[in-house]
Amino acid sequence: MITIKTEEEIELMKYAGHINYLTHELIKKNIRPGITTKELDKIAYDFIISQGCTPSFLNYEGYPASICTSINDEIVHGIPSDRALKNGDIISVDIGVIYKGYHSDAARTHAVGTITKEKEELIKYTEQALYEGLKEIKDGAKLGNIGAKIEQFAHRHRLGVVEELVGHGVGTHLHEDPNVPNYGKYGTGITLKAGMTIAVEPMLNLGTKRVYLLDNDWTVVTQDGKPSAHFEHTVLVTKDGYIILTGEGLNG
Repeated sequence: MITIKTEEEIELMKYAGHINYLTHELIKKNIRPGITTKELDKIAYDFIISQGCTPSFLNYEGYPASICTSINDEIVHGIPSDRALKNGDIISVDIGVIYKGYHSDAARTHAVGTITKEKEELIKYTEQALYEGLKEIKDGAKLGNIGAKIEQFAHRHRLGVVEELVGHGVGTHLHEDPNVPNYGKYGTGITLKAGMTIAVEPMLNLGTKRVYLLDNDWTVVTQDGKPSAHFEHTVLVTKDGYIILTGEGLNG
């Protein structure tokens, strides 16, 4: 069921989103060769708890950590471990935060030290693809417009668009209706309404769009072993556009 959020609910989600943003900023400062993903996970957990919130991902359907740390060909749901980051890696960090029962969800991909030009462009174009999709959001627009624009942008830059994993509604549950694909046809899908809150999250690959699931039943990787990037914001649909709830300020 798709829910329209009240002003009070939106304020709670704004705070959850603000803490999500601050957690990402903290993680960004700590990404360097030699740090382990388990160390990053502890940094995130300690900060989220200190702000009166809880991590959305911890124990979600059995997930064992507070954040997802996906390295190189890992697309999503990389589990923090004793694996140390190396110069030349890229790492996608996905963070969920709950405040008084309301979730926020956001992801970014970072360079570790010095990376190749190909990886730099992958990160740049994946982030740009997110904003191309967001531009389509406003009351009365069709949901399919978001994915259509993301897909067009990705293909223009010869990137594979992951289809098995999609964005989603966000609210009192981490994943709510509707699904928000990163592909599709313009002018199709449900009609967006002011007060809806959705997570838009392109996952783009340097090679094939094909993926597979590792034996840990969480981590999804590219079939050809080429790197993948992931950017995500939780946004509020408004009459004239959208507000990013996981952005810098409490007002988006």
